[in-house]
Formats: sequence, C-alpha cells, structure tokens
Amino acid sequence: MKKNEKVVEAFELAPAGIVSQVYPYKSNEEVVGMNMLELAERKTETKLAKKSGKYTIAGPYELKQGGKGVLLFDPIYVDDGPEKKFWGFSILVLNWNNFLQEANVKKLNDASYHYNVWKENKDGEKSIIMSCAHKNLKDTLSVSYTVPNDLWHFEIVPFDGWIPMYYKLGGFVLCVLITYLITVVYWQSKTKRLKEEMYAKKIAESAKKAQEANEAKTKFLFNMSHDIRTPMNAIIGYSNLLEDNLDDKDKALNYISKIKSSNSVLLSLINYILEMATIEGSKMSLKEENEDLNDLIDSIIDVARPHIQKKHLHFTYEPHFQQAKIICDKTRFREVILNILINAIKYTPEGGSVYFKVDEYEKQQEDHVTYCFTIEDTGIGMKKDYLPHIFEVFSRERTSTESKVPGVGLGLPIVKSIVDMMKGTIHVESELNIGTTFKVDLTFPIYNAVTAIENKEEKNILNFKGKHILLVEDNELNAEIGMEILKTFDLDIDLASNGKECLTVLENKPEKYYDVILMDVQMPVMNGYEATKAIRQLNNGNATIPIIAMTANAFEEDRQVAFKAGMNEHIAKPIDVEKLFAVLSKYLNQ
Repeated sequence: MKKNEKVVEAFELAPAGIVSQVYPYKSNEEVVGMNMLELAERKTETKLAKKSGKYTIAGPYELKQGGKGVLLFDPIYVDDGPEKKFWGFSILVLNWNNFLQEANVKKLNDASYHYNVWKENKDGEKSIIMSCAHKNLKDTLSVSYTVPNDLWHFEIVPFDGWIPMYYKLGGFVLCVLITYLITVVYWQSKTKRLKEEMYAKKIAESAKKAQEANEAKTKFLFNMSHDIRTPMNAIIGYSNLLEDNLDDKDKALNYISKIKSSNSVLLSLINYILEMATIEGSKMSLKEENEDLNDLIDSIIDVARPHIQKKHLHFTYEPHFQQAKIICDKTRFREVILNILINAIKYTPEGGSVYFKVDEYEKQQEDHVTYCFTIEDTGIGMKKDYLPHIFEVFSRERTSTESKVPGVGLGLPIVKSIVDMMKGTIHVESELNIGTTFKVDLTFPIYNAVTAIENKEEKNILNFKGKHILLVEDNELNAEIGMEILKTFDLDIDLASNGKECLTVLENKPEKYYDVILMDVQMPVMNGYEATKAIRQLNNGNATIPIIAMTANAFEEDRQVAFKAGMNEHIAKPIDVEKLFAVLSKYLNQ
C-alpha cells in the first residue's frame, strides 16, 4: 500500500456548520464561510451527522476549491451543563481520484472485471458513487459494506460473465478483497485525520487564546481610557479653577492639593502599565539589600496611614516575629505588601476594619526565615467565581465606574509576578459583602546583624550652596520645571538644550566646574547616551563628573542602557523631588 499523503486534501473546522478554519489554507481559502448545514449538496449528510452524533461520509462531490472529493463529517459536542451541546464539525476532505488510485479499484478493468459502487439516496434511488465505463451490469456479484453512517454496495462481474463455479467463487473473494482494500484506505485516512485533528485542536486553542487576549486588551483599553481620563479631567478642571482663583489662597491651596492627588493617581496607572510590560518581557530582576523588616513595615504603614485616616477605618497591626534582619529587594517587597494593603483600604467602606499581621514560621532552612503576611479587610469582597481570575492581567470584577475605585486591573498581576520571582506564594479568600483575606508567604536570607550598622545615624542637614549643576534638557517646559525645582535646593544651575551644547558648555568652563550633570536622553543633534560617552572619553577632569539620567525612558532596560553609556544614576520622569534630593545628596555630599 502506498503512502496516502495525497489522499487527504484538507482539514476543516466548521463551528455551527460554517467553515471558519482550513488547513492547509493555500488553495482551499474559497471554502471559508461555507455553511455545510445549508448547502444543498451537503446538508443531507451534515444534518444526519448532527442528529446521530456519528462520523458520516458524504460524496463524492465537485469541490468548491476544484477537483472531486469525499467529505468525512465528524460532529463535535461540548459540555453544556447536564447535556451536550452541538459545537460544529471537523471535516476531513479526501481527494477522490487519489483515493481510488490508493484502493487500486480501477485495476479491476485490467483484471477483466466490470464494477459498480452505489448507495441509496434520500429518495431511495440508486446513486452511483463510482463505476467502470460499462453501464447496466447484469448477473453481478454484490457485497454490501458499512461506511461511516451509511451503506455502500459493491457489484462486480467478469467481462465474459460467470462460467465455472470456482470462477464465481474467485470473483466473490476478489470482491471481498477490494472491499477490504477500500476499508483499509479509509482507516488509513481516518488515522491521518486524527493527527490533523490534533493539529486543528492546537489551532483552535491558539485561536481561543488569541481571542481571549484581544478581548482582555479591548477591555483594558476601555478601562484605561476611562481611568486615565478621570484624573486628567480633574487636573484640567482644577487648573482652570486655580487660574481663576489665584487671589484666594485657601481655594488655590485646595485646588493644588487636588491636582497633586490626581497627578499621583495618573502616575500610578502609568507606572503599573510600564511595570507589567517589564514583567511580561522577563526583564525584571531582584536586588539583594540588607534590610530591617520592622523598618520596612513601618514605612509601608506610614504610606497607608493617611488613606486609613481619611476613611476613618479601624486599623490593627500585629507583629509576631523575632528575626528582623533580612536580605531582600525592599522596593519589590514594599510594592507587594503596600499594593495589597492599599487595595484593602480602597475597597473597604468608611468605618470598616483592616487587619495586618506578620507571623514568623519555625525555621525551615538554615540562615533563612519565612514569614506569613496576612492582610484582612471587611470590604466589599468578591464573588467566588471571580477568584480564579483575580491575578489575570487587565482583570477586574467591577469597572472603576461601578466600584468608584480607579485602576486598570494590573496591580494584583504585578504582585503575583513579584511573589513568584521571590519564590513565594499568595493565597486569597473572599466573600461578597463580607471581606477579603490575602496571605503571602515569603522566605528571605538572614544577614549577619553583627557586621551591619545597627544604629541609624541622624542625617546631617545638607548645604548645596555653591554647588554647580548643568541641566541638559531640550524640552522648554521640562527645563523650566527642572530649573525651578533645583533652585529650591540653593544650587547654581546652567542649561544646555542638547548633548552637543553640553560638550560646548563643559569646554568653556574650568575643569570639574560642574559637580553633577543632569542629562535628558532623547534630544536632537546629540542624545544623552552619545553625550555621556563623549564626556567619559575626555582627557581631563570633566570625564569623571557624575552624570544622572533624568528621562521619560522608564523601563529597566533603559536604566541598563544608561549605566552602560557611563551614567551614574537613573531618575524617571515625572521627577520625584525627594528621590532627586536623595540622589544629589549622594554626590554633592562627597
């Protein structure tokens, strides 16, 4: 038996009977959109397949994509509660001529036999499936055999008729053998169909995932558009009101406070989106820093306290741990706990309760400590059927319009990703209108407290007077904001509008005149990376001036590119004044 690779012409998927996918697509694209349940030549067999739930053969037909073929309809049913629901068909298309050639049926002519294969149509009449050129055969030997959901009849007679009895017996054997050959070809085709079906299943799964991803992104864009426009509307509105009430100090301060609050919401939304992109690009890494858990928790509660007081919530914190000296990425750790804590506050109505507890497990690893962080609230809670989706990207049980809480559904996916990176676990329990409980288990190395500085030194009041800063910024508005911020630090500031101008300014000043250079990245003429590389190649003291990237390129890979170019620090825009002050203190206090 030859390989039947050319017998299988195509494999099709037809949800609700309408062909939506075909493999291979090339040369078969015309069949996409055909409704098999309505097409005159197909509907009898397809409706039989749908009704019986059995694999059904149909044809041969003239195919829409050209040539003649047989269609094998496999009805697919899916679970729909207690009953099965019709989904559609998987369809195997066989090339009829290749099928006959594979079965060697036409070689009956070479052996001096006439043949005829037929079946009954829906009207009970004989419908010829295949035959030799000779019509109206008489005294035929007939064998009936079952094909998927149908009955075919095979007739055979020698050219010269049946003479000796053994000849007729031999013809019967030959007829059975031909039937067997056709059956074998059918089963070979069905085996290949199963392989194609597995491939189609993967296609369908990929299509489903793509559809779900598109739906999630559409929902995300809808939510993001709303949630970003909300603080933007407040910023624009209060800016206009501020302009009209500059003489009323109390009103002006109130409007400024609300603008700052809206700025914070808008920035947090943007940061979430950027951070999720970093995580999905597998570019996030964890730092190893010596920390005190008590200090970390205190800093988290300090951030959350104004929100707690604003909603008049009952807040309880219970520390149950002895070991506090740990090695961790404090930024990521704070992000995990603070995100969950702020969510608990946001979704708890006024007068409700938020409970925060830290337990230390018995030592499981030498030089390591494991904690359980529990955050429990009496908030609005969640439905049970939503909990499996709580860590999915862009997932929200309620939009911000319904819950009155801004967000695009990225906070908890980020939390889950960081916890996974820390090789920890996170578990959530919730009941609608009762509240929610999060439990996060994290393990950290213990650092040697003896070699650590136990007592915090009180920071000296820094004096930047007389220090020179070169600000390199091409955007006039950003330059103006930067200059005004730096003036509050009592610094002497010069401005350059691009990298080339920065080099010119340095050339016209004494060596090491500037104590720090604040460098934008994306600029005309010469960008910040090129300017930094050029400065580092100078043969004078300017080559060692600390250069701080101050840019809207906020991804982790942007930080790495900045460091690779020779920059000392990276500060993302919009500028956090406290962070800028801390970084300047590091270099101006040396």
